[in-house]
Amino acid sequence: MSGPEQRNRLLDTALALFAKQGIVDTPLSAIAREAGVTPAMLHYYFKTRDQLLDVLIDERIQPRRIAVSEMFKMDEGEPVTVITRLAEKMMQTATEHPWFPSLWMREVFSDNGVLRQRIIKRYGKLHHQGAIDCIAHWQAEGRLNPDIEPALVFISILGLTIMPLIAVSSWHTDPSRPTLGASDVARHAVALLSNGVGPKR
Repeated sequence: MSGPEQRNRLLDTALALFAKQGIVDTPLSAIAREAGVTPAMLHYYFKTRDQLLDVLIDERIQPRRIAVSEMFKMDEGEPVTVITRLAEKMMQTATEHPWFPSLWMREVFSDNGVLRQRIIKRYGKLHHQGAIDCIAHWQAEGRLNPDIEPALVFISILGLTIMPLIAVSSWHTDPSRPTLGASDVARHAVALLSNGVGPKR
């Protein structure tokens, strides 16, 4: 492998292990072993776990945070469409990157998550607050349901997309559970966001 390819492989391996067993319980030696390289090779690219985490945040996490925040612009798009597209974007990310659901729930969604603390330390909560302010602005204009709590919108979308994906992945050994895939979860989430639980309008 070339240098960039090797580096990307190490990042992918780290993400997969962090999602599977947590950051605290994943030493650099385990990442090197899983990637099939020597610890010295890993240290050539990442001297410490903190440096590795910072690179993961800068190159894999932060670009996705920016993409989400750019969806929430007060003067662009129909609010319901924007929120629906956010749910679809979350599903796309989760299906293209299998590490995303578990890592996000374990290390970002949790208040004590190592990744969450490091993201806030490096970038703060500016993007999150901007989305909340935009949703509140849309409500004031009468373009969104006034009973929605702006601070809970993103969490609700996570609940409709990421958590079901984690659940259905464990159902394949249970014959009493329906066979569902990512497209079923996406359809369900969009239906709830668009029409709630009442009859289709």
